[in-house]
Amino acid sequence: MEIKEIMENDIITYNVTITGYNSDGDGVARLDDGKVVFVRGSARGDFLEVRLTEEKPRSARAQIVRIITPSPHRIEPDCSVYPECGGCDFRHITYEEELDLKLKRVNDALERIGGLSVRVKSVLNTGQVTGYRNKAVLHSDGTHAGFYRAGSHGIVPVNHCLLLRDDINNAIKSQKRSRAIIIRSGRSGLNEPIEEELDGLIFKVSGFFQVNIGAALLLFQKAREYANLNKNDTLVDLYCGVGAMTLFVGRDAGYAIGIEQNPDAIKTAHENASHNKLSHIDFINADAANPHMDIPEPTCIIVDPPRKGLSSAVINNVLELKAKRIIYVSCNPATMARDLKLLEGYMVSDICAVDMFPRTANIECCCLLEKT
Repeated sequence: MEIKEIMENDIITYNVTITGYNSDGDGVARLDDGKVVFVRGSARGDFLEVRLTEEKPRSARAQIVRIITPSPHRIEPDCSVYPECGGCDFRHITYEEELDLKLKRVNDALERIGGLSVRVKSVLNTGQVTGYRNKAVLHSDGTHAGFYRAGSHGIVPVNHCLLLRDDINNAIKSQKRSRAIIIRSGRSGLNEPIEEELDGLIFKVSGFFQVNIGAALLLFQKAREYANLNKNDTLVDLYCGVGAMTLFVGRDAGYAIGIEQNPDAIKTAHENASHNKLSHIDFINADAANPHMDIPEPTCIIVDPPRKGLSSAVINNVLELKAKRIIYVSCNPATMARDLKLLEGYMVSDICAVDMFPRTANIECCCLLEKT
């Protein structure tokens, strides 16, 4: 609620109370005229003086001028470049509050977008909120290397990031400031080739791979539980990447096949299958939207699409395969909820959320659908 309007140096400011968060993690408040205001770096329960930085007919963005009364969920940020650096969203609130807002975000999407009654009860997490990332992507402006400034492509020079593993931070300190670079770390540090281990399986890392191995294990274990495969079953994994989830879940099946349109990822997937001696698992280089894929009738299908979700062509392909179970893995609750509604003939029987990216607004979901 807007309490009053203040005029200082021809700048209008408003006193507002933050009542919740949007999907980007910005605090949400309302002015007296009903206009919704989004405030980055705010916390539920904050009483703030803010100024509008961007205004639309029904909404606006605002910047904190002064914290009048802090929220009980607010903490002192532990990073000197937060919130200037855009890498984190929640270094100003407790981790408990972060998990709560992520839970509400997923359940809100399920209800409002998917029209579903199923709810996530809690967010699975490792409890590790620092030092979990095994990959850093530094950008350069020609003079400095660092991370993007919040809301722009400006560079914030960084020598140490709380999200990164120690060996990556040590490597950052030795990098020239005038070039962009990708740094990966694996189970043996920065040595090539980069490998990660999940429940006894060893994966060569190239291209896309989960940046938080501890949380990835929680996600993969849940997918394996949902798949519930035995040696009489067949698994098809769309968007399989380097085959990590195909191998992790498919080791229980009689046969499994991963599908990926990136040829380099498929090459690595074959190497991973061979290294782990899983000869009953194969991979093909194909587009999941291709209606003419020659694949066996599966017991279970895994889909792990990009943030935009499944295309209508992929949804049609999935439905035509008539699997008993579908496991939908997503980093975008909104597009996931949309797609769950479109997978006709299937019922969502369970869903979980995994905090793959602590201190950021991102959240990973894993959903089990069963044929009705």
